[in-house]
Amino acid sequence: MKKIGTALLLMIAMTACTNADRFGGGAGGMGGGPNDGFGSSGPLGSETIGQGSLDPSSPMYFQQTVGDRVLFTIDTSTLTDDGRATLAGQALWLTRNPEYTAIIEGHADEQGTREYNLALGARRASAARDYLVSQGVSASRLRTVTYGKERPIEVCSSEACYAKNRRAVTVIAAGGALS
Repeated sequence: MKKIGTALLLMIAMTACTNADRFGGGAGGMGGGPNDGFGSSGPLGSETIGQGSLDPSSPMYFQQTVGDRVLFTIDTSTLTDDGRATLAGQALWLTRNPEYTAIIEGHADEQGTREYNLALGARRASAARDYLVSQGVSASRLRTVTYGKERPIEVCSSEACYAKNRRAVTVIAAGGALS
């Protein structure tokens, strides 16, 4: 009996280890690096991960191909040219995928007070939202939230790290209009 249980456990383990797409997204479910196997054919074209394809209407495609974040210069909520280009791609994607809504998160670096950075994050999220609306995305599909300096992606004391934290991130969700 013990041999059957051990054999069954071994068979299950081997099956799980041979499924390359067990985490979704192809190629082990991870990626994002410069040599991760992604192909490219333009901002909203067909993308591939390994041998599978990434659905152009999926939130993963939005995040990895269109881009889910825009960066800001220090102490501003003014969109850069790169930020406007990213948001234009987001607007196009959202227009083509009306079943999704978005929450735009505003963030700041760790410099300054908590209150100041919450207000700055709110202005950054609003700037991104306003641009999306100006590009034809219905305001009822968008909501903003500010985290100020409370959710850094880099914890640091250098300009290179601070720059990554000065951002607005568009988070996609399935569903109707937001209230």
